[in-house]
Amino acid sequence: MRFAPIAIALTLAFATPAFAQSADIRPLVDAEWLKAHAGEENVVILDIRDNIEGTDLGSEPYIENSVVAPYASAGWRTEVDGVPGMLPPLEEITALIGNLGIDNDDHVVIVPWGTDSSEFGGATRVYWTFKYLGHDAVSILDGGWRQYDAAGGARSAELAKPQPAEFTYELQDELLATTADVEAALKSGVKLIDGRPAEQFEGKSKSPVVRTEGTIPGAVNIVHSDLYSSDHALFARPETVEALSKGVGLAANEENITFCNTGHWASIAWFGLSEVLGNKKTSMYDGSMAEWTADSSRPVE
Repeated sequence: MRFAPIAIALTLAFATPAFAQSADIRPLVDAEWLKAHAGEENVVILDIRDNIEGTDLGSEPYIENSVVAPYASAGWRTEVDGVPGMLPPLEEITALIGNLGIDNDDHVVIVPWGTDSSEFGGATRVYWTFKYLGHDAVSILDGGWRQYDAAGGARSAELAKPQPAEFTYELQDELLATTADVEAALKSGVKLIDGRPAEQFEGKSKSPVVRTEGTIPGAVNIVHSDLYSSDHALFARPETVEALSKGVGLAANEENITFCNTGHWASIAWFGLSEVLGNKKTSMYDGSMAEWTADSSRPVE
């Protein structure tokens, strides 16, 4: 990461033990890891928290030397062809990353608030974005700011002013499922994993962005809130993810596609299956039910 000579700074990050990846780059890191590595040149603490202003954190609401790009407003997702919450065009998303001073040599550590599973889903979605772009050096601070603060992590008022960097991509197409892929999955029997709350999966309620109640035929349900503890501010351990996977009949390393309404909760299920459990045959349907139900000819049950 490159910084301007004069920096007025921000910083945030957190994490927990590695599960399914190498010892060098873990999907989850903890506060102690962050304290030990935060000062390294190629470690970028990426604070994606929304609504920092107005909190009770006072004048020092950041982790020192972090860069800030709020999940809801920085441009991590956009509307594409009438479908909300989609991955932006490649030139836009790579410009966002490059303007944060992140280049391809950096290890990015994503910091959410850690409030609950839905909020933590901002981190899993941004993590998936980096992975899809071919940037493997990315982690999430497990429990986010909640764990960092509880561990007595130092706060800062300073914000690192990054110099724009060149960020290039090498798309990992196997991580992104399209509508055509889901249609093919219906014919071939590939497992479809609905990450929404049970009421939406069962058709008892729906999101305003989805045309009709119900789910994709044959889908099974791994509720996103089962993958993150709001009480303890921790992502599910591998044994919990394994139990959830087995509970819906998904075998180890079995091909599957996760989805939700807009590809947000789906990223939580994707992260649990792919990164924590290590099932690398997991992809995510970016458009999810918002895109699927936009065409009334597509089946819903």
